[in-house]
Amino acid sequence: MTVPDLLLSPRGRRRLAAWLAIACLAPLPGCGGGGGGTSGDTSTPPPVSTPFTDPTLYATDANATLAVPSEARSVTQHRVVLASGTLDYSATAGHLIANEVGTGKPQASFFYVAYTLNGANPATRPVTFFYNGGPGSASLWLHMGSFGPKRLDTRMPSNQIAGAFTLVDNAETLLDVSDLVFVDAVGTGYSQAIAPATNRSYWGVDADAKVFRDFIARYLEANGRAAAPRVIFGESYGTTRSAVLAEELEAAGIGVDGVVLLSSVLNYNTNCGVVDDAGASCGGYLPSYAATGAWFNRTQPAPADVTAFVLQAMSFADERYGPALSAYLVGQALPTPQLYTDLAALTGLPATQWQARLNLQPDVFRAELLPGQLLGRYDARIAGAANGPLAVDGDPSLTVIQSAYIAATRRYLAQDLAYTSPTTYTDFSNAIDAWRFSHNGKSLPDTVPDLATAMTLNPRLRVLSLNGHHDLATPFQQTRSDLRRLSAQSRITFHHVAGGHMTYLDDDGRRAQRAVLADFYRSLRTTP
Repeated sequence: MTVPDLLLSPRGRRRLAAWLAIACLAPLPGCGGGGGGTSGDTSTPPPVSTPFTDPTLYATDANATLAVPSEARSVTQHRVVLASGTLDYSATAGHLIANEVGTGKPQASFFYVAYTLNGANPATRPVTFFYNGGPGSASLWLHMGSFGPKRLDTRMPSNQIAGAFTLVDNAETLLDVSDLVFVDAVGTGYSQAIAPATNRSYWGVDADAKVFRDFIARYLEANGRAAAPRVIFGESYGTTRSAVLAEELEAAGIGVDGVVLLSSVLNYNTNCGVVDDAGASCGGYLPSYAATGAWFNRTQPAPADVTAFVLQAMSFADERYGPALSAYLVGQALPTPQLYTDLAALTGLPATQWQARLNLQPDVFRAELLPGQLLGRYDARIAGAANGPLAVDGDPSLTVIQSAYIAATRRYLAQDLAYTSPTTYTDFSNAIDAWRFSHNGKSLPDTVPDLATAMTLNPRLRVLSLNGHHDLATPFQQTRSDLRRLSAQSRITFHHVAGGHMTYLDDDGRRAQRAVLADFYRSLRTTP
């Protein structure tokens, strides 16, 4: 679609004007922010804070339903001090009712936290919707660790179980670029289905994406953001959701300008760590094994340049290991002995392990690289004794942060955002146990075609894929392979850094990805 084509339609004119309005990424006069990010704006009365105690009791079990939903919320005023300047912003915490697009029928009451820059023009300022995955996870991980105005200082990677985390100004916040909305899936946080539906009604690939579409439509309507550029930002299963959601938004005429995929699982059928199929290739994990081996000084020789080493491992996986593994899986053809030797040198795992299991599962690698220790699944740089406290839940990288992270989130909602509830905020529900994973005729979802359709419906849609080298849940090489199936490669950016599944918990990783995200937002307004 050309610019003249866009100018022929009212919607196209609004969208183009919106992107032209952010010709600068900082909220400067004439650049979408109107200079309203600081306290010097006296043209309108200053925003006020409105605390809210929510009397509603929420439930996250499969059959829970909400009879009387409300759109009440708290609104509080805050300031974040960055190296580039000071941003004054409003934080809104509460619920919106997702009404089905087309029928208007109430579907679910979504809990969300939105950060909006004071004084900016809501009609033209971008808005980004964030959500975690699971399925069954609330969005506290992205909310409290990634690109909001505040974050928890986790100092990952660490092998120590955290007692408490400090809340700090987030130097990498995206608030100077976009308003930010963190939303919890149905059955998590304080989000719940509205009668006669139950939480279970939305626990499936398709139903979940549709109800998220309905939430986004309601948020845009309720806040006068119909013409605002919009980005969806999902992590883990949230990327599965994003691919389907992007198509749903485009098909409904709502549209989306950018899709950010963090730690992707776009096709369950190609990830040997999640699919119970001996024929599924683990080839996509090899560069992650290599990066992890290098972290623990197990590779031979030790790499002088880790970035170059990771690129070398990616080439090795494409050119040598991948073809040999395919031949083995198809016809049980054994590779040359040299391949076993080279795999051992590249990853640090002995050649005997590769001879025993050429299609090496990530759980085996996690248990065998360091004898007597278990590596983290979400971040393989974090390890603990196999029979020790870090390994008790099966993932040391989650054990070290989980309790302190959840406690800090609940405290932040009540104390800083002035939203209180008699119900305990639910970080993770049992939705995954009842989830309907079938999609487009397959028992497990392959959502690459959904994303392809969205990109066809919207020739301006761009995709950014972010990954961590040490993620042994959603390996970056497999994401790269899945995204190669898309024809619109010029509109896809692939970026990977040192770090785990939650790359933003690593200070260096978060800084690097913030820079890439800034470039991504710039690219959205220049896409032909």
